[in-house]
Amino acid sequence: MKKLSEKLEFWQKSSNFAGEMNKIVRDSAKLLSANVVAQAIGLLVYPILTRLYSPDDFGVLNLFMSIGGVLVLLSTAEYQYAIVLPKEEKKARLVMAVCAMILVIVSGLVLLTLPFSRQIAGLFRAPALAQIYVFLPLYVLNAGFWNILNYWYLRKKEFNRISGYQVSQSVLSAGGKIGFGFVGWTGLGLPLGSVLAQTGALGLSISLGWKHLKSKELIEWKDCRTVAKEYKNFPQFALPHSLANFVFSQLPVFILTPLFGTDKVGLWGMAFLLAFTPINVIAKSLNQVYYERITGWVNNGEPVFKRLIILLPWTLVIALPVFAGLYIVLPWLTSWLLGAQWEASGHLIRWMLPWVTVALLIAPVGCLKDIYFKQKTGLLFELICGALRCIGIGIGIWQKDFMLAIGYYAIASAIVYAAEYGWLLSLAKGKETKK
Repeated sequence: MKKLSEKLEFWQKSSNFAGEMNKIVRDSAKLLSANVVAQAIGLLVYPILTRLYSPDDFGVLNLFMSIGGVLVLLSTAEYQYAIVLPKEEKKARLVMAVCAMILVIVSGLVLLTLPFSRQIAGLFRAPALAQIYVFLPLYVLNAGFWNILNYWYLRKKEFNRISGYQVSQSVLSAGGKIGFGFVGWTGLGLPLGSVLAQTGALGLSISLGWKHLKSKELIEWKDCRTVAKEYKNFPQFALPHSLANFVFSQLPVFILTPLFGTDKVGLWGMAFLLAFTPINVIAKSLNQVYYERITGWVNNGEPVFKRLIILLPWTLVIALPVFAGLYIVLPWLTSWLLGAQWEASGHLIRWMLPWVTVALLIAPVGCLKDIYFKQKTGLLFELICGALRCIGIGIGIWQKDFMLAIGYYAIASAIVYAAEYGWLLSLAKGKETKK
């Protein structure tokens, strides 16, 4: 009877595990399908956009987005990740209120920098930046607000709301950029299309999801302070980690723009977009679903490592043959799709393929450092990565070769990402061993 009972318990656990994995697959598929549609729309219009706008126009857009990206991270201090964690909904709403307060302050400060737009553009030797800098406060406000909503929808498992935002933003952005390009607004068209698409998609998401957002509970300042202190690891460690990650990922834009010009940086931006858009489609969906799911496993004392390790062989089996084939055809493919002036982007992507492969592996497990409150170690990895990237770019600058600067930068990224991936898996395994 004991053996029979053990067998029944084993099969029940196996059945529960299979059911959980099927649910993860379904939830991931919802976000993945929306990401695929949204990113496919974006990618399909690039053969049109690259014939309406020059590499220089894209280089200025990359600079705008890089500056905006830093400010967006500051706009919530990374508290949005804590929205998913509390068991009580009231506490989650308090975290949202903390995020909203920080967002308003940061957006207001960005607004105060508008009179200095020419001086800021001068730092990067990119005069065209001054013309589009006026859109920056709205860009930061929109992006920060969506970060808050995104994680609230994740908490509520409202994956359709996330999907709707992604698709509507992509459609509006593509339409706006093409329209502005055709009427000759090449200097303003790319950033204006992006910001207007944000605004429209955000408004649509709020109007459709209002019933999930409204609450009759009053938010008190003392409760917000308590929650802010409870989740202080996010601004203390997750924020510096995210800032380091973003700034170091944008080093080619910040460092190479004044030295090689916005046209070269435009080629890099296109290479980065083509290389990482397909990966980010998969990675973002996996990360969002696994973040919520792993949090549940950890809270319930269930194994994590055994569930995650099965992803490794499948990822490699799919990724390696695909990337090997792409390596052969990339320069020709980018030239054929985007125009002859973009062939160099294909050569840049070749350098990036090892980095892209490891980024795909790390996507589902990256949330472990937040869930296990290991943001400090995650920050250390990011700082090491940044240092190696700076060295790589520095060698390329010393050799006066833009292509080599990107190549060394990409190799440094792949090495550190691989080391971090191993650490994250060992972290999950170590937590289970202690039990």
